[in-house]
Amino acid sequence: MSLPHAILTALLEKPSSGLELTRRFDRSIGYFWSATHQQIYRELGKLEQAGHIRALPAAVPARGQKKEYEVLPAGRAELTAWVNAEEDPKPLRSALLLRMRAAAVVGGSGMREELARHLGLHRAQLAEYLEIEDRDFPPERRVAEPDRLRHLVLRGGIELERFWVQWLTSALAELGDEAPDS
Repeated sequence: MSLPHAILTALLEKPSSGLELTRRFDRSIGYFWSATHQQIYRELGKLEQAGHIRALPAAVPARGQKKEYEVLPAGRAELTAWVNAEEDPKPLRSALLLRMRAAAVVGGSGMREELARHLGLHRAQLAEYLEIEDRDFPPERRVAEPDRLRHLVLRGGIELERFWVQWLTSALAELGDEAPDS
């Protein structure tokens, strides 16, 4: 049920068209809650049918014009109820870890290379997150609670990437391979 809440959050931050929303997802929310463009558009339709959002009236009606959506009071109430509800942590789902488990059973000659590839990807993601933190969250910008909350979300991503870099480096060492340099 989190995709509709991610969309409501994004639309409350800034009313957007579906295309603008998918671009914003690609640049921010998608880092921690991914969705395809088709999923976003499908969910916009469901949210509109449920009375949680509406398309803003166009200044000049035109065929093929992008709809821009805003959140209605019912959508804000839904998001507020979701934010205030308890939710237990979900178990980690990792295709890489499952593939490693399967490789232990059937063999996997390419696992070391795949671990090294993942290490490179996590190092790159960590570097990107650290650049975002430097650019968007200098200490003087972390005064208001909304900015502190946004920064904490980013810090969560940073710490997860640090975990994966450390774990993959350790896994490669344990398998007898040197981890690639930073």
